[in-house]
Amino acid sequence: MAIELELLLKAYASGIFPMADARDDPETFWVEPKTRAILPLDGFRMSRSLRKTIRSGRFEVTADTAFTDVIAICAESAGDRRETWINADIEEAFCLLHDRGHAHSVECWSVDEKGTKMLVGGLYGLVIGGAFCGESMFSRARDASKVALAWLVARLIVGRFVLLDCQFMTDHLASLGAIEISQEEYLDQLHAAQDYHSPAFSAIKSPIGSDGSVGGVSGTGGTGVGTDSATGSSALVSAPSFAALDVVLAELDEDEGRGAVGLAESAGGASSPAKLIAQLLTQTS
Repeated sequence: MAIELELLLKAYASGIFPMADARDDPETFWVEPKTRAILPLDGFRMSRSLRKTIRSGRFEVTADTAFTDVIAICAESAGDRRETWINADIEEAFCLLHDRGHAHSVECWSVDEKGTKMLVGGLYGLVIGGAFCGESMFSRARDASKVALAWLVARLIVGRFVLLDCQFMTDHLASLGAIEISQEEYLDQLHAAQDYHSPAFSAIKSPIGSDGSVGGVSGTGGTGVGTDSATGSSALVSAPSFAALDVVLAELDEDEGRGAVGLAESAGGASSPAKLIAQLLTQTS
């Protein structure tokens, strides 16, 4: 039986999420764990080796370009898991939510010498107000899932999110800075995130402050004017916004005399998207 999308959204807004016992299990049940894993956005733990990997640009990282592929791979069995909790109904519901702009993915690609891209890592989740409810991730290359998560954290910081839900704690998540809290505390944070209304901000200038801080980590944001990507006209850009980072990254592709140089200099010399992400996360670690 298909999952009603409105019911699914209401469940997440109440701290409840769906699971299945196996990939081919037609039954879906609802879960409200006693404890929750969250990753504080100012507490992402980036090792030197991970920072080096991110800065190297070994992976090409995108967002929302292969959502159906990401969730399909997450639903597959793998060497470390014989069964997954993502059945056909959950997969279908999230693909529909993605089409409606509620669910998002981050993808890591490996590019060979001929320019052929292969999807080697990624994650997906659901946006509820200022919260991102992470669902699942996968890795087919060393550090690919870590890089995807790092880019997600950077995207949420720039987009003015306040909560990253990881559902259940794992050693992998703990190594990256995730902590475990009670369901009661999680609900308090979730409800605060849903009521959260950050001030409008300049999607171009606010994420990188005049003091060199990135993503408003030092509180350098404010009200400003950005460019509406649909119309090309100036408009107030509000957060939380999963797409805010895209505006910043687009600036790195602009003519150097117009803004890319200023962005790079204020980010401590971050002259590429990968270096910008590494610089932002270094300030939060």
